[in-house]
Amino acid sequence: MTAPKAPVEPGVVAQAVAAPLSRAAIFLVVTINPGPDNAAAVRAFCADLSALIRAVEFRDLEAGLSCVMGIGSEGWDRLFGEPRPAELHPFREIKAGSRHAVSTPGDLLFHIRAKRMDLCFEMATQIMSRLGEAVTAVEEVHGFRYFDDRDLLGFVDGTENPRGAEVIEAAIIGDEDPAFAGGSYVITQKYLHNMDGWNALSTEQQERIIGRTKLSDIELDDAIKPTSAHNALTVITDENGEELDIVRDNMPFGSVGSGEFGTYFIGYCRTPGVTEQMIENMFVGRPPGNYDRLLDFSRPVTGTLFFVPSATFLDSVTADAPSAPASAAPVTEAPSQAGAVSDGSLGIGSLKGETSHE
Repeated sequence: MTAPKAPVEPGVVAQAVAAPLSRAAIFLVVTINPGPDNAAAVRAFCADLSALIRAVEFRDLEAGLSCVMGIGSEGWDRLFGEPRPAELHPFREIKAGSRHAVSTPGDLLFHIRAKRMDLCFEMATQIMSRLGEAVTAVEEVHGFRYFDDRDLLGFVDGTENPRGAEVIEAAIIGDEDPAFAGGSYVITQKYLHNMDGWNALSTEQQERIIGRTKLSDIELDDAIKPTSAHNALTVITDENGEELDIVRDNMPFGSVGSGEFGTYFIGYCRTPGVTEQMIENMFVGRPPGNYDRLLDFSRPVTGTLFFVPSATFLDSVTADAPSAPASAAPVTEAPSQAGAVSDGSLGIGSLKGETSHE
């Protein structure tokens, strides 16, 4: 059940980035149609979102409905202009050999979660009904929790997610960008799996690719785990050797009849540089060439980056004019549920546009 929002003053209320893992989710990405009237309609919707969530949530207060709204770089420019969140930019495409992290359109993201898919579906329906002809849907994925939090490859997904207060520390912007404190960044990628190829591998081969045991979900000892293992390449540290976390809420999805089996990756962080470095390590390799062998069996068909403003910010938006960012204030954890990256290895944060490593 979602608790009432804290007052805007003296604190800023974050969106439900820290909502617990759910049994069902819908990932809805839309673009804003051309014209000032459509931009105005989206701005008017922003302040209505919290009431819309409450209305749908009330049908089952125990189902844990939440909805996080993200705004892409081009979408932000159309809706609000300056000032901009410090690290908002389009998703950075990466090409390395046959591996390709694509960048695809997306002005708005709605990450809808609940214990029941019908609530997620109703929330998505109400959002699209409210936005009407102002937007065009470019991606809609219905995710489900698979057995004991496993992906369709058979491995537990999200074991190393931060817990408790560490979630806020990892995901919520603080005084490094005070005008947008309480916000977050989220990166999404829709991966499709070659299940025939994956299932042709032995369990031991699969475990060496992932870096964990398949049945018991125990991390392999460093003495036998390849440096190209998925969980080795996605460990990011700062200049002091401290590990930098992201908050994942990946979901399996699929269509048996069409042979589509996949994982929808979604990762929240207070800076996109951490997630971007993980993706670069996977596709390019660390060192270059030592890439994530999981990509021999999984390929992304989408790639988007969004800024997630605070709930306080969304509530303050009007249709007529861009909203000024909320003043710096203590951040309150989102209902129902460290610093900026300085590691020199995160130089990807300074890149522009496509990154090619042929």
